[in-house]
Amino acid sequence: MAANLNARITRTMVALTLIASTIVYLGLMAYFFFIYEWLYPGPETEAVWRTADTVMVLLLLAFGLGTASGIGWRLARRIVAPLKSVAGAARQIASGDFSARADLPQGSFREAADLLRDFNLMAERLERAETELSYSNSAIAHELRTPLTILRGRLQGLSDGVFDPSPQIYGRLIAHVDHLAAIVEELRTLALSNAGRLELTCRPVDLADEVEAALAALEADLAAAGITLTRALAPAPTKADPLRLRQIFVAVLDNCRRYAPQSQVHVETLVEGDEVVFRCSDTGPGLSAESRARAFERFWRADESRGRSLGGSGLGLPIVRAIARAHGGEARILPRQGQGLTVEIRLPQTPVLNEKTDD
Repeated sequence: MAANLNARITRTMVALTLIASTIVYLGLMAYFFFIYEWLYPGPETEAVWRTADTVMVLLLLAFGLGTASGIGWRLARRIVAPLKSVAGAARQIASGDFSARADLPQGSFREAADLLRDFNLMAERLERAETELSYSNSAIAHELRTPLTILRGRLQGLSDGVFDPSPQIYGRLIAHVDHLAAIVEELRTLALSNAGRLELTCRPVDLADEVEAALAALEADLAAAGITLTRALAPAPTKADPLRLRQIFVAVLDNCRRYAPQSQVHVETLVEGDEVVFRCSDTGPGLSAESRARAFERFWRADESRGRSLGGSGLGLPIVRAIARAHGGEARILPRQGQGLTVEIRLPQTPVLNEKTDD
């Protein structure tokens, strides 16, 4: 177990003082009782301070200070070694190598161990954020390029007379524009959340009422997907933005429609302690432990081709977490016994949030 730095420095300073004092004291005692008589065997006429006395005192002081300095130097090396490790890793990260980590030297103090652990955690998050940013940039380009290519092709066809103008063609064009607008709005929501600028218009609400509204909006779509729906909506009052709440409930239920068709979905709301809870459980294919850990990353899909063929942008769950955190809560995915998974959203009953009051 790493030692406490403050206590170790205090003990070392006390020990250095005692060692230096002991060396000087014992050296003087040995000098005056033994060496002095050997140097000056004649009868003592008067007590005078001789040059040898000065030399001996200086030698004893030099030996004591040298011993204390050696011990202090070793202590300083143990203090500086972790700092050098952190500095080296920081230089690598500053140069663009986000995989750099600081190594903990053997025998380091507890404070150094805490520093290196926090630094490596920060470096790990920076590396993950850089990877996510790089992936997001390519994913955004892909998500926008496909509908833009289709739009351009259809518009070019209309311009060249290849397609005859019809309500069906215009309807499809409008659908692609709506898809683009939805992606842009989702990206805007995530950007505001990451910047801590996602404003909420909050008022007293009941989670059960908002879930009922979301279920009513998606009931026909869920039935068409062969989903058997059950609910246990107990009163769960809190203060939140009802539009944002409905947005995340619709996103969770729409995920069930897309990725867990022909399954049983159970939705519940309840109060646990000082939190209100929304849970949505399905009996679909579920996700592996690694996939559950990555499910809230932007544009991530458990199956890339399957996700795109079903129309998902890969932004639904990240927005769910962003809105939950803006309310001072959290969203997470829980495994189920057998098949399926559970999405759980927890919100405080008295949240501290970026609130914009109603006019």
